[in-house]
Amino acid sequence: MLDGFVLLSVGLNLSVADWTPAWLWLAVIASGLYHGVNPGMGWPLAVSAGLMEKSPRALLAALGPLTAGHLLAMLLVILPFALLVAVVEWQRTIQIGASLLVIAFGLFRFANRRHPRALARISPAQLGLWSFAVALAHGAALMLVPIYLGLCRQAELDSGHEAAGTLINANLGMAVLVATVHAAAMIAAGGCCAWLAYRYLGLKFISQSWF
Repeated sequence: MLDGFVLLSVGLNLSVADWTPAWLWLAVIASGLYHGVNPGMGWPLAVSAGLMEKSPRALLAALGPLTAGHLLAMLLVILPFALLVAVVEWQRTIQIGASLLVIAFGLFRFANRRHPRALARISPAQLGLWSFAVALAHGAALMLVPIYLGLCRQAELDSGHEAAGTLINANLGMAVLVATVHAAAMIAAGGCCAWLAYRYLGLKFISQSWF
């Protein structure tokens, strides 16, 4: 339910051409923190790994695959837009289209509130694959696309005077940076939740924390 609401809100509000870079980067970090705190992005699996191994090291080790999977999901969605931005005259159209796509997916998630059952029985050994799949299933990367395109615009990477190759490389770099900052914020928030649940809050908290 909350995934759909957030995606819908992002789609409605992120006509980001007029946002300043500081606000855009704040949006990247805020969405990462939201994904990290959301149990649907996997931090309870890190707690499970720690409890099964009876070691906090196992919990910390599980955060690596979760980060990698989420980062790959972000890149899979954003990188094609990095290539499309090279077509300067279509950038505004792409930005509006990306926002509409976020709105459509947000409405779908708002109407269909069930967590994908196919992703519910993944072993801790497959955390990277699980994190990648669930990030795509929840539309986690879609909310970054309008923000990313706004950052490219604010950085004047679409000035039209640069060579296409330089423009593509610059936008690819921005795509990787946006995905990395987002994933770092996600795992920081998720890792804190996992550690608190493992050391202090216990399993009862996990069973009641889905939102």
